[in-house]
Amino acid sequence: MVELVISGNYAQSYAAKLARVHVVSAYPITPQTSIVEKLAEFVASGELHAEYIKVESEHSALQACISASALGARTYTATSSQGLLLMHELLHWAAGARTPVVMGVVNRAVAPPWSIWTDHTDTVAQRDTGWIQFYGESNQEVLDTTLMAFRLAEHPEVRLPTMVTEDAFYLSHTVEPVDIPSQEEIDRFLPPRERSATLEVGTAMRLGSFTGPDLYMEFRHKIAAAMGRARDVFLEIEDDYARLTGRNHGGPLPTYKVDDADTVLVTMGTATTTAKGVVDAMRADGHKVGLAKLRTFRPFPVQELRELAGGVDRIGVLDRSFTFGAAGAAFTEVAGALYSLPQRPVLRDFVAGLGGRDITATTVREALLDLLTRDGPEAAWVELKRRDGGD
Repeated sequence: MVELVISGNYAQSYAAKLARVHVVSAYPITPQTSIVEKLAEFVASGELHAEYIKVESEHSALQACISASALGARTYTATSSQGLLLMHELLHWAAGARTPVVMGVVNRAVAPPWSIWTDHTDTVAQRDTGWIQFYGESNQEVLDTTLMAFRLAEHPEVRLPTMVTEDAFYLSHTVEPVDIPSQEEIDRFLPPRERSATLEVGTAMRLGSFTGPDLYMEFRHKIAAAMGRARDVFLEIEDDYARLTGRNHGGPLPTYKVDDADTVLVTMGTATTTAKGVVDAMRADGHKVGLAKLRTFRPFPVQELRELAGGVDRIGVLDRSFTFGAAGAAFTEVAGALYSLPQRPVLRDFVAGLGGRDITATTVREALLDLLTRDGPEAAWVELKRRDGGD
C-alpha cells in the first residue's frame, strides 16, 4: 500500500485501474473529465489493459458499458449533471438488464441557470432507476467505496449497477492523502468477474425483449428484492475490505456521537465533515447533539434510521437538493422510513448548499440551534438572499 496526494477524481481512476476493468467508455464533462483523462493515461502507458472507448455522448457511454457488461466484461464510466440526465433512459436499461456497471458521478447542479458547482439534484433525480447510490465524504472514502462497488454490483445476490458520487470541487479537484492498496491486495479482494453474462459471443440471443403484463411486474420485483439484499451483502464486503486495509467507513448510515444524543442531524457528502466539527463545538456548550450520514441513498438505510430514531427526540435533515414536493428528497425518504413507528421524533428539513453555495459551520450551527428550539417549519430554505416571490 502506498500513500498518494490525489483528488477525488483521481481516486476514482485509481480504483477503476485496481479493479482491472475491461472496458472504459469516456465522454468529457466538467468537473468529471479528469477521471477519464487519468484512465486514458493508464491505458496509454500500459498500466491498465482495457478497451478505452471514446463515444459521442453520455448516452452512448452508458450504452457501451451496458453492452460490454452483458457479455461479461467489468465496465466503468463517469459523468456529471446534464450528462447523467442524458443517460436517464439507459440508467433504467442497465438496472433492468441486471448489468453491474460501476459509474463515478461528480455531483453538479442542474441547469438552467448554468452551474458547475455541487449539489445533489443530478443523482437524487435518478433514485428510482434501480441503481445503488453511494455518497462520498472524502477522497479516501471515494477510492475505497468504488473498489467495494465493483464487488457489490457483481455479487450474484445483487447484480445491479452502482454509482459512487463525490461533491464537485470539494472532492473532485481537492487533493488529500489517500492510501492506495497494492494490486495484489485488490486481486485477492476483487477477483475476476464470475461468468454470469446474459449474452454469449457468437450466439444469437436477445436482451430486453418485449414482456407482457403476465411477467413484467415480476421483473421489477426481482430488482426490488436484489436492492433489498444489497444492504447485507455490502456489510459483508465492507468487513472484508476492513480486514484487508484496516478501514471501515461505517456501513450505510455511519453515525457520530449519537449514543447519548437527543437531537441528530442527517447529512450527505462533504457537508458531513463540517457538521462533525459543529457537533463537537455544540457538545462543548452542553448540547446533546449528534450526526448521521446517509452514505447510501439506494438502498435506503431504513433499518438503521429506525434504530437511531428510537433513541432521539429530534431529527433534522440537511438536503443539498430540492424536488419540489413536500420537502427535500432526503427528508421525505427519512420521513417515509419513520412514519410507521409508534413514536416518532420531531422531523425538520433544512435545504442548503444548492449550486455550490458553501455549507459552513455557521450554516450547520444555526440549523441545529433552530432544530433544538422549534418544531417548524417542516422544510426551511437556509440562508436565502431573497425571499420575494417574483421571478
